[in-house]
Amino acid sequence: MRLDAAPPNEDPVTDRLIAIDQGTTSTRAMVFDASLNPIATAQREFSQIFPAPGLVEHDPEEIWATTVATVREAMARARIVARDVAAIGIANQRETSVIWDRGTGRPIHNAIVWQDRRTADRCARLKREGFEANVSDKTGLLLDPYFSATKIAWLLENVDGARVAAQTGRLAFGTIDSFLLWRLTAGAVHATDATNASRSLLLDIRNGVWDAELAGLFGVPITMLPDVRDCAGDFGTTAPDLFGGSIRVRGIAGDQHAATIGQGCFTPGMMKSTYGTGCFALLNTGDTPVRSRNRLLTTIAYQLGGRRTYALEGAIFIAGAAVQWLRDGLKIIAKSADVGPLAARADPAEQVYLVPAFVGLGAPWWDAEARGALLGLTRKSGAAEIARAAVEAVGCQTRDLLEAMHADWPVGAGTGTVLRVDGGMAASDEAMQFVADILAAPVDRAAIMETTALGAAYLAGYAAGICPDLVGFAAAWKRDRRFEPTMDAATRERKWSGWRDAVSRTLTQSGGTAGAGPEKLKI
Repeated sequence: MRLDAAPPNEDPVTDRLIAIDQGTTSTRAMVFDASLNPIATAQREFSQIFPAPGLVEHDPEEIWATTVATVREAMARARIVARDVAAIGIANQRETSVIWDRGTGRPIHNAIVWQDRRTADRCARLKREGFEANVSDKTGLLLDPYFSATKIAWLLENVDGARVAAQTGRLAFGTIDSFLLWRLTAGAVHATDATNASRSLLLDIRNGVWDAELAGLFGVPITMLPDVRDCAGDFGTTAPDLFGGSIRVRGIAGDQHAATIGQGCFTPGMMKSTYGTGCFALLNTGDTPVRSRNRLLTTIAYQLGGRRTYALEGAIFIAGAAVQWLRDGLKIIAKSADVGPLAARADPAEQVYLVPAFVGLGAPWWDAEARGALLGLTRKSGAAEIARAAVEAVGCQTRDLLEAMHADWPVGAGTGTVLRVDGGMAASDEAMQFVADILAAPVDRAAIMETTALGAAYLAGYAAGICPDLVGFAAAWKRDRRFEPTMDAATRERKWSGWRDAVSRTLTQSGGTAGAGPEKLKI
């Protein structure tokens, strides 16, 4: 869409904020005013590439094209031009890895997506060789294909000439934020923020710098890596030809960290869960990283003014993607919103469980070889029971994470859990009610559901000097609805026991049964 598709405001403004929310299946751009009210949005899906089972790729050029197109479209819908925009903030799918040529700006291969499992054997070998303890101590992460380092190594080893080109300084690596920033600034800035860097297996999260020993372990030249910066700060300006004039880029955060910020989870003990393609729960643990004993992740929640705030994170690979599977694979629903009403028609006597391990199991099991399973089927089981199983899998996986978090950090359990939720699947009343029921805890749905974009816009506005500090922003957070648990204890524990049994049947012998979580999580 042309920038002049709609006439600009008669009275120019200079305090608009643009959030680029680059996700796993689509790219969204949103325009906010200085009070962080959404004004306009544009969204475009892009192709999912599956070269083989367990392999997932994206075309970086298509991601770039959707980014430019959605920003232009959102600006046109908001009737603004470049001079009206105070700053851009970027939130992005994390861990997805791109390597490009510094001279041409062209990627050397498709981006390898965070869901991709092609490096599972490499991770398993490094575990057998005893490297995981040191890696986890420095990075807070586990040796798993989920993270960027082994993806970088795969690209360097499997693209002709890449290793030599990297060693001579010709190649640059980045997660999607870095790639977009490079393109937005016409190659002037090669940078990332601390949250995205903390997902690479290459950053020492205590001091916030790239670690030479880790880079050597994975065979990644440090010269390929971007500069690591605060989440809010100076990331350069866009090339003037992109949006009709230069716009400052002032904020970057990985999508789950941006959502944590957008949910106002700035106090230790606060927790949010985002239900998108996957489900990602973050528990703010303050200024000290909490080492997980239950195979959760210790990550940088955000970094401002050089000060890092940490979180425990549980990553579920498949949440909303299970609903997409019902729609596109099984074709038992026409649109995602149909899943709740269909699930509500399920026979209560049927006990069907879906373990959506389509790309392995994430926290706290970390079994890269596990695959999805439907269990408990009878002759009476049908579409409604399968839909209910998909909805309930989201809640049961969330409980997996919450129990592991409270075992790792009892302080958090003592604060009393109120889970703040967002993301596409959080719009389902049926799904969120089951989350509250299986957790036996209140669930608060945010008034602004696009909290990832909100967090990115806030970071940009904060750095640009037009948004309040963290305390002021948190005070303005609004709830759409609270879901209180209504399920009786006997039903809750029956469903929970059935879920744990279903998970046990999907775990592989080499997978996550050993050390998968606290005693109450073990199968």
